Amino acid sequence: MRTTARLTLIAFLSLGLMAGCATTEEDSGMGSAEQAIADAKAANAAAKSVGNEWRDTGKLIKKAEKALAAGDEAKAKKLAESAMRQAKNAQEQARSEERRLRDRLSAADNAALSAAASGNAAGAGDRVSSYSVVRGDHLWGISGKDQVYGDSYQWPLIYKANRSQIKDADLIYPGQVLDIDQNASDAEINAAIRHAKTRGAWSLGEVEQSDLDYLNQ
Repeated sequence: MRTTARLTLIAFLSLGLMAGCATTEEDSGMGSAEQAIADAKAANAAAKSVGNEWRDTGKLIKKAEKALAAGDEAKAKKLAESAMRQAKNAQEQARSEERRLRDRLSAADNAALSAAASGNAAGAGDRVSSYSVVRGDHLWGISGKDQVYGDSYQWPLIYKANRSQIKDADLIYPGQVLDIDQNASDAEINAAIRHAKTRGAWSLGEVEQSDLDYLNQ
């Protein structure tokens, strides 16, 4: 099972509830600018809840609020409707990404994901065999998760297990599905921890020689 995938699915269930409360563009008709702004805010909150808020949507909402405060309702409503469209597109983009990631899961993982959605997820002590990278992730943080290793210093194990898709240990990307080796020997774990503690200086976008030396051990 995948912890990240579980959280994503739960977030999508929440999204469905939140989006259902908002008045859609088609339903709003000739509603007020104030209502259009409220609807845009609700839709953007739904997009944000699944980690896919677009950069300019919040700015459009603020511009709409300023226009409304200045008495220009027509401009405020137009800006709010643009923000609403962006938020809805962001939600659909997130749903498409979730479907794409689910297609890459095994039947067992998909079953576990469905169990998580129904409240029958396994306990937090379960260890995962793979991990789907989300925005803001890094190997140090992933390794520290209880379902991974529960020890950030073991991140080199993830780097080594995924050397074919991770070139720079400091640079991973959302959507990558990383293998998590839960069968590493004590010697391999000790070597990983030793490397993490003695790695030295690093630069984003560059492959450090110390990392290459570790991989070649």
